[in-house]
Amino acid sequence: MSKKYIQELIRQGEHQKLDFKFAVNDARKIARSLVAFANTDGGKLLIGVKDNGAIAGVRSEEEIHMIQAASELYSKPTVPYTVKEWQIDGKVVLEIDVEPGSKKPYYAPNEDKKWLVYLRVNDQNRLANKVILKVWQKQKDKSGIYFEYSKNEKFLLSYLENNPNITFSKLCKFAKIKRHEAEELLANLISLNVIEPDFSSSKTITYKLGKSE
Repeated sequence: MSKKYIQELIRQGEHQKLDFKFAVNDARKIARSLVAFANTDGGKLLIGVKDNGAIAGVRSEEEIHMIQAASELYSKPTVPYTVKEWQIDGKVVLEIDVEPGSKKPYYAPNEDKKWLVYLRVNDQNRLANKVILKVWQKQKDKSGIYFEYSKNEKFLLSYLENNPNITFSKLCKFAKIKRHEAEELLANLISLNVIEPDFSSSKTITYKLGKSE
């Protein structure tokens, strides 16, 4: 059963909620995967599996120690997770399960030891920006969202009706508004599900009209 279960996961390939790791030799790097899952929809790490799906196996004690360090030392706040150890043809595969976090945002350090917020987008860990952070703040605020349908909202919605998306810099330039105004505008409309962030570009987050129900 364990072999069939793991093989079925591997067949899915890496995606929004599944990531393969050949080994864990850097707790800081694995912390980015943990916080990315916690900040998004949750997910699983399969450790001891190569990118091509081949099972390599791991030394479970060492890997579990690294995961613990990633969660407790290199994630703020600590990312909860569960570990299952699977024996597949004499090799050990670790399944690390991370639930969507209840204390967003979660931070992890980058190569320069700067603490940043990561998201899981398709099969990649992407950096969140100030707009996403503001959305989370608004979602936690029980007082609700104050929304005024001003010329800035009219401009943005009109623009998106005629264009597939807009970048943050274009919004500031075309609407002639300051950065903090653009952040507030976008965060309000995302929180109300009027627009949504678009991660299809590998270079920057853009914004598009939300999907109609």
